Amino acid sequence: MSFADLGLSSYLTEATAAFGFSEPTPIQAGVIPEVLAGKDVLGIAKTGSGKTASYVLPILEKVTSAKHREPEVLVLVPTRELADQVRQVFEQFLPALPERLCCLAVFGGVAINPQMQEVGKADIIVATPGRLLDLVSKNAVTLSAVKTLVLDEADKMLNLGFKKEVDALFALLPVRRQNLLFSATLSPALTSIQQVVLHEPTMIEIDSDEAEEVLINEVAYAVTEVRKGPLLRYLIKKEELKQVLVFTSSAVKADAVVNKLTKNGINSASIHSKMSQTVRREVLEEFKEGKIRVLVATDLLARGVDIDSLPCVINYELPRSPKDYVHRIGRTGRAGESGDAISLVNPDEEHHFRVIQKKMGQRLPLTESADLNLHGY
Repeated sequence: MSFADLGLSSYLTEATAAFGFSEPTPIQAGVIPEVLAGKDVLGIAKTGSGKTASYVLPILEKVTSAKHREPEVLVLVPTRELADQVRQVFEQFLPALPERLCCLAVFGGVAINPQMQEVGKADIIVATPGRLLDLVSKNAVTLSAVKTLVLDEADKMLNLGFKKEVDALFALLPVRRQNLLFSATLSPALTSIQQVVLHEPTMIEIDSDEAEEVLINEVAYAVTEVRKGPLLRYLIKKEELKQVLVFTSSAVKADAVVNKLTKNGINSASIHSKMSQTVRREVLEEFKEGKIRVLVATDLLARGVDIDSLPCVINYELPRSPKDYVHRIGRTGRAGESGDAISLVNPDEEHHFRVIQKKMGQRLPLTESADLNLHGY
C-alpha cells in the first residue's frame, strides 16, 4: 500500500517520498482515510509508530488558509517538547502545499509577547493548554473557527492534571468539529474522555505484533546504589557508547549524574523542567547533532520526542510506572534500527523492577555486576 492509495494528493505523496517515507505504517494506513472522510478517530499505537504523521498528512490535505485570521486546526499536547516536535512535522510538509499556511507552537516557559504577536496569523496551532488559555484571556486568539481538534498523548494529558484546562478550552470551541485523539495506551481515563469528546468515532488500535518490529535489546544489572555511578561510566567508556540517553527520577539527580560524568571526562548535559525552554531546546538539538555524548533527563523526554537512530537508553533510576518504562526504552530501537536499553537496579528497586516486568508480560534476568572492576570509573 502506498500513501497515494490512502487518498492523499500528489503534492503530499511526493513530499513523503522525498522524506524517505516509502510506505505508510499501520497506524497511518488506518487513520489517514478516516480523517479524510471527516470521521472522529481514536488512534492507539505504541511510541515510534508514526502517529504524528497519521494526522498531520490528512489535516494538511483538508485545511484551507484561514483568511479570517483564526486557526482552523488546534492540536493540544502535554509538553513543550512535544509541541515543538509536532510543529516541526507540520512544517516539514507545509512547503509542499499549493497555498501558504502557517503553523505555530505555543507553550509556557518562554516570553508570551512574541506568541501574542504571531498567534493571530496561524492557521494551525499546536499548544499546551495553559499557555493557550493565557493567549485567549489576552484576546490574542479566538477558537471559534476551529474545524479539527487533535489531542495528542491524550492519556498523559489527563494524568498530568490538564482536565480542567482542557474542559475550559472545549467550551471555547465550535460544537461541530472533527475530533482526533491519540495515545500509546488505552487507559480508563482515556475511555472516559473519548466518550465525551468523540462522536461515533472510528477506533484504530495497532497491536504490537501488527506494528513495525522494534529491535530493543534489554539488559538489567543488579548493582548497589553506591556503585551505580561508576557502573554507568564503565558502560559508557568500556562499550564506547557514542550517544546515550540516561533517565533519572528527578532534576536534582540528573544534575548530580552530569556533574560526575563531566568530572570523569564524559561530555554530558542534563535536561529537565527546571530549565528554561530555550536552554532545553538548545541542549536537545546539540544532543541530536552529536555534540553532546550523554544526555541525562527526567521523564520529560520519555514521551513524544523522536531522536533518530538513538543507539542506547539507560535507566539510572527506574520510573514509577510500567508505562513510563515502556516509553523510556521506546526512545531507542526505532524505524527498524536496533538499540540497547539498560537498567541499573539496586536492591531496593528489585521488587519494583519485577512489577514492571510482570506488567510487560516478560521476565528479564538481572545480570550481577559485583565482580566488575569499577576502580577508576
